[in-house]
Amino acid sequence: MPADLNLTVDRKPLQVVAGTTAAQALDAAGVRDAVVVRVNGDAQLRDLAYTVAEGDRLEPVPLGSDEGRAVLRHSCAHVLAQAVQDLFPGTALGIGPPITDGFYYDFAPQRPFTPEDLAAIEKRMQQIIKQRQHFARRVVSADAARAEMAAEPFKLELLDLAYGPGSGGGEVSIQAAAEGASMEVGGAEITMYDNLLLPKDAPPQRVWTDLCRGPHLPTTRDIPAFSLTRSAAAYWRGSEKNPQLQRIYGTAWESREALKAHLAKVAEAERRDHRKLGAELDLFSFPDEIGSGLAVFHPKGGVVRREMEEYSRRRHIEAGYEFVYTPHITKGDLFETSGHLGWYADGMFPPMHVDGGDYYLKPMNCPFHNLIFAARGRSYRELPLRLFEFGTVYRYEKSGVVHGLTRVRGMTQDDAHIYCTREQMRDELASLLTFVLDLLSDYGLDDFYLELSTKDPDKFVGSDQDWDDATRTLAEVARASGLELVDDPGGAAFYGPKISVQARDALGRSWQMSTIQLDFNLPQLFELEYQASDGSRQRPVMIHRALFGSVERFFAVLLEHYAGAFPAWLAPVQVVGIPIAAEHVDYLREVAQALVAEGIRVEVDASDERMQKKIRTAQQQKVPYMLIAGDTDVGAGAVSFRYRDGTQKNGVPVADAVAEIVEAVRTRG
Repeated sequence: MPADLNLTVDRKPLQVVAGTTAAQALDAAGVRDAVVVRVNGDAQLRDLAYTVAEGDRLEPVPLGSDEGRAVLRHSCAHVLAQAVQDLFPGTALGIGPPITDGFYYDFAPQRPFTPEDLAAIEKRMQQIIKQRQHFARRVVSADAARAEMAAEPFKLELLDLAYGPGSGGGEVSIQAAAEGASMEVGGAEITMYDNLLLPKDAPPQRVWTDLCRGPHLPTTRDIPAFSLTRSAAAYWRGSEKNPQLQRIYGTAWESREALKAHLAKVAEAERRDHRKLGAELDLFSFPDEIGSGLAVFHPKGGVVRREMEEYSRRRHIEAGYEFVYTPHITKGDLFETSGHLGWYADGMFPPMHVDGGDYYLKPMNCPFHNLIFAARGRSYRELPLRLFEFGTVYRYEKSGVVHGLTRVRGMTQDDAHIYCTREQMRDELASLLTFVLDLLSDYGLDDFYLELSTKDPDKFVGSDQDWDDATRTLAEVARASGLELVDDPGGAAFYGPKISVQARDALGRSWQMSTIQLDFNLPQLFELEYQASDGSRQRPVMIHRALFGSVERFFAVLLEHYAGAFPAWLAPVQVVGIPIAAEHVDYLREVAQALVAEGIRVEVDASDERMQKKIRTAQQQKVPYMLIAGDTDVGAGAVSFRYRDGTQKNGVPVADAVAEIVEAVRTRG
């Protein structure tokens, strides 16, 4: 009789016989909703077909959890790849990882996929799902894997990268080689996943195989709901030097209801897309004549941007910041000193050769601010010294990642650098975080969490002790805020750890907003000093802080957050006067003058269009207030007050209408 094994399943003891699978153990323990398991706390999840061992601790991972959804989406990516190879024989496979809210798979087809192809692929996927094909894990040697993948050049490349001579071995090397490739290879074992049909009265039939680490759902039938969303071009391993592949994206969820809710959210996000709204509302554009990733703001967009910046300026002045201005280009020596040319050269535009030297467009403002600090002797009495600049910087982003205003090549940072003593550091960080959160809230964002980015062991300057001190201090300040703190191991820039303020918008999407970076290293590289109270020369601590991140990106975030309907204080046009007939135009122009005298941005629509058409136009332009006037209004010295949501108040005295609008703008309504 097989020996008994002692397990812990979902934190409860269980005794089973040898040869029991995880699925059987979970069933015996009454756990019904798991799709994979975590064994003994290991980061690598296991299939339910895993054979348990003495002392194993099994933690069920349900389908509706983040990890469960990732497994679901990875399995769906396999079904996608199988469907593509069924319909388009000879198509080579790239990689197919799960991603946030979905999955993708890269292919090398004979021709680009069409929308009709995607519909056919989705139909074939549904057929594969209904067949209840079983995902079966199989351990192979490197030579056997190469033999099985002989017709898959990209898979062979991954095998060589992970397990070939000089690979460095396993997971770390493959993660660096290609994003998402660690789902395929990189573990201690090389595994294949077979899709098997299990006829009742016949041996298992293998219908498809892929190189993969897993884990996977038990069967294709366990995929409840999915949808293919789009196809796009993508370079193999993310480099334009490599072949261009076709990437098919999809999404998969634990229920049809969850899928429907996600697709509705995606549709709403498309409606709010800042690139679409920017054109519809005449806010900004990207002329081909200027170049990719370089935006121009139109008059209405310029108004919004000006209001954003002016309010920020006022708040910074109140908080004791001093404004500085620096040029857009510099000699390369400055970035040699700062380390940017050593660590960041790929993100900089090529140099301009002038007067026998190399000049660069600046990617950062911090070296310039260090020169301002060093321009004269500094005393401890001046600290903390808070320098602030709306500084335009330029970064060479690859054309494939440039995206509207959120990823550009020329941007304006609301950049601040604070120089303080070590004794002032903690209090300065705490007050700075409060300042940042309060100011972001004033723009209408109020759902925050924090992310702590720590040292990349392969890319940093300075001592381990300084990094440890800086990281510990940032972590203490972040926890004291009471906000959720998420770790980002290795995510810091080369000169210091940072806190990132992450904000959730109206759709619940997370955006990185402000960054607060503690830096002991640049003051040392620039030999910055101040005279301490005892007369000694001391090195200041430097805090980098960008509140918006960049003005362009923050503009895009707010535009999507408000779906173009900015609050009155930010709206490019705050009021439109709509006359019922031509004879009422002059009256509304007098009302407009009263509003202009109070600093309100107002237009009177004197066009020949009918009143209802004028109202629709104002609504489409997201104007907060419409003031309508006819004979009755003129006679009473009043207006009909129409709001953006369609509600209306009639017979409002002009003085009251002006007062209401002015108060809404004053209180940032």
